[in-house]
Amino acid sequence: MMATTISSETVQFSSDHVTMNAFLAEPPQVKTGSPAILIVHEWWGLNEHIKDLARRFANEGYVALAPDLYARLGSKVATDATEAAHLMNALSSQWALRDLNAATAFLKQQPSVDALRIGMIGFCMGGTIALTQACHNSDLKAVVVFYGKVPPSETFDYLLCPVLYHYGEQDGWVTKQEVDRLREGLALHGKAGEVVTYPCQHAFFNDTRPEVYSKEHAANAWAQTLRFFGKWI
Repeated sequence: MMATTISSETVQFSSDHVTMNAFLAEPPQVKTGSPAILIVHEWWGLNEHIKDLARRFANEGYVALAPDLYARLGSKVATDATEAAHLMNALSSQWALRDLNAATAFLKQQPSVDALRIGMIGFCMGGTIALTQACHNSDLKAVVVFYGKVPPSETFDYLLCPVLYHYGEQDGWVTKQEVDRLREGLALHGKAGEVVTYPCQHAFFNDTRPEVYSKEHAANAWAQTLRFFGKWI
């Protein structure tokens, strides 16, 4: 049985001469050739919930890296929706793309990581970004998206890896029409992907938000996520 103690620390890497912070967690008995996961945070920023998720992945045998996409904005962590919305709206999509490319390069350089076994997971704002990364980052072998906004159907012609999409049917931010468009885009372009729906609200996976968290369905989504990553990376 795997030990319960994992290794975790704040690390730094460079992106466009900007110093980026990230939270790195490694398995208790880390070894060379480990699979790795990049975690893209919600609009709140790199908070304790995301760091805890990195530790959970580490306990499953993955090297997990959660970069701070708000590094260029002062590495802020929001505590209310107004501040979070301000940060999300101030985040340039080009910044996010370049900074995640730099995060991928940093992860590939880690001695414990198999550079050919890297996946990505994103939540809310991070889910939207992760879905975009799936069409741009050829280093990714699989991407898991939790309730992210869906781009136009033709975008999926450029999909570079399989995608698993989690959606709460009571989501007030992502519409059913968007999720249907994702299904149609995957089928139309012959891309590997899955869409799993739950009778939940937006952010149902976030256990720090009791007003929307669903323990049962979050556990199911976690099991589906581990199954998907286990299959593809």
